[in-house]
Amino acid sequence: MAAAQYPHLLAPLDLGRTTLRNRVLMGSMHTRIDTQDEPVRRMAAFYAERAKGGVALIVTGGCSPNQEGLIEPGAPVLETEEQALHEHRPVTDAVHEAGGKIALQLLHAGRNGKIDTLVAPSDIRSPINPRTPRALSTEEVEQTVEDFVRCALLAEKAGYDGVEVMGSEGYLVNQFVAERTNDRTDQWGGSAENRRRFSVEIVRRIRERAGPAFIIVYRISAIDLAEGGSPFEEISALAQAVQDAGADILNTGIGWHESVVPTIAYPVPRAAFRFAIARLKKSVRMPVVASNRINTPELAEEILASGDADMVSMARPLLADPHFVNKAAEGLPQTINTCIACNQACLDFAFAEKATTCLVNPKAGREIEFPVGRAKKTLKVAVIGAGPAGLAAATEAAKRGHSVTLFEAAAVLGGQLNLAIEVPGKLEFKETLRYFGEQLKRLGVDVRLNTRATTKGLAEEKFDEVVVATGITPRQLHFPGIDHPKVATYIDVLTGKVEAGHQVAIIGTGGIGFDVAELLTSPHPASHRETPEEFFEDWGVDTTPESSTGLKEMNTKQPGRRVTLLQRSPTRPGERLGLSTGWIHRNRLRRRNVRMLSGCSYDRVDDAGLHITVNGLPSVLPVDTVVICAGQEVNRTLADDLIAAGLKVHVIGGAHVASELDALRAIDEGTRLACSL
Repeated sequence: MAAAQYPHLLAPLDLGRTTLRNRVLMGSMHTRIDTQDEPVRRMAAFYAERAKGGVALIVTGGCSPNQEGLIEPGAPVLETEEQALHEHRPVTDAVHEAGGKIALQLLHAGRNGKIDTLVAPSDIRSPINPRTPRALSTEEVEQTVEDFVRCALLAEKAGYDGVEVMGSEGYLVNQFVAERTNDRTDQWGGSAENRRRFSVEIVRRIRERAGPAFIIVYRISAIDLAEGGSPFEEISALAQAVQDAGADILNTGIGWHESVVPTIAYPVPRAAFRFAIARLKKSVRMPVVASNRINTPELAEEILASGDADMVSMARPLLADPHFVNKAAEGLPQTINTCIACNQACLDFAFAEKATTCLVNPKAGREIEFPVGRAKKTLKVAVIGAGPAGLAAATEAAKRGHSVTLFEAAAVLGGQLNLAIEVPGKLEFKETLRYFGEQLKRLGVDVRLNTRATTKGLAEEKFDEVVVATGITPRQLHFPGIDHPKVATYIDVLTGKVEAGHQVAIIGTGGIGFDVAELLTSPHPASHRETPEEFFEDWGVDTTPESSTGLKEMNTKQPGRRVTLLQRSPTRPGERLGLSTGWIHRNRLRRRNVRMLSGCSYDRVDDAGLHITVNGLPSVLPVDTVVICAGQEVNRTLADDLIAAGLKVHVIGGAHVASELDALRAIDEGTRLACSL
């Protein structure tokens, strides 16, 4: 049945040198797992779990071929045989034992490096890096090519099945290709042919010196989305040149990291950029890999069946569920823990110099920290509250073999996740609710909706362990007029209980405040899944092959509402938003003319509107609605009653610590607690 359901996704791919068992490539990620204790053991467990899950070819996180190419101090580098055998061989052995193949990504950061000795084709500074690179001399360029080759040959000794040359996203190889970053006048710059020489020589020399079965993947920028980027004519010519030089697979990347267009966060429609991959595929004979926002087997199958690509690259979806491929092969796509592209525990952690994991799967990158198999003793466990913390605790406890009853006072599962779904662009969160609901059903959890747990009832049922995940309550503010009819909570607005007027003030600029502003200014209802065409129009993406940048003017159409975001703190509004998504929210709201004020004190609300003082100057906002998004407080009254009654109680999620709507911490706490029972 499964083979018939996903015949293209599950079909083997003959590369001539070797055969891949299906069409799924695990894309490279900067996990920073290597910065933790026991890095080799952790990396081996992390990649082996994905190989066990059915992935055909894993591409590691970027590894520099020399010290000048480090993406940050202490980042992975492969320069010696000792490193190959001691730091890498255990990883490749673990992947092979699990039935997979693995390639080492060769990544030289160039001007993107967070080091003081960074080098690049030219001394042109990146707009997202305060450091100015030193331009490589002609001799140094030649040596850098040789460093790439040496690194590839060491990777072969380490047991890797191949390498991926990272020529996308604005790293060094890509910097040589684009006029944006290459103003050289020697044989490595000037004409398009000279600018692609660096890429071609790396591939050609690796092919000449590596073994006949060694796989070479070249990751190309299918569209740069940056001024001074490569037009499609040059991208196509580069693809053909690396093919002729000996590359086996053409993987694709979308945009430079300094691009003004989002490419992988949840506001980006699924597979939005497949148009760029599809036109590139027509230029070459070798297999082409589609990438970016492909997170379901149905979508992957459709892309492959259409002929737009020969493989699909999934990175974060395999953080979310390492057994994605096996579940598709078993005909159980509904059991896949789908990536929601939130970036909160992957990219945001990496940018914050922490080892990455996954919001919906806290075991990702932490595999050695969690027990495997069933608990030694079966317990009777009550979980109170079916928000993210409760859902994670109930699911994991049931997987451990415990008898679990889940109490939820509302009529549906999800808790505060149901509020997220009411925000335009966040429909992906429905996937998380679908996953947990399916797990509860399959694991036989006794789910009691519309049921408010009581101390007496829990005591009578004699539960061994009681997990309280009752969540939060909105924080109440106290100033004159807070009870005025103009005032509403964010829950009132998100659930549709209150319809905001045309002039709105939002108190609070955390994630909830920005979500409410998105809801009130979006041209689409929350139920609308934005199409790629709508996204391109909004963000100014030029899809024509003649464009040398992939850019056009962004949409500045004004919404019907006038919204003002306010905060007490004098800092920049939205500072606490995720590093990889905050700029997206701020950019879009500014284009919708949303005002953002900091350093505000709230004097009163009356019929005239919201009276505020900003930097000592009083003023009045003549608003129709004031939405309070000023944080949360723990909801642990029941927990305290249960503890007083002598029950064995564990408090998790918002009931433990109220901090925004922190699904990341909630799911992690729920999972870890259940694993400890």
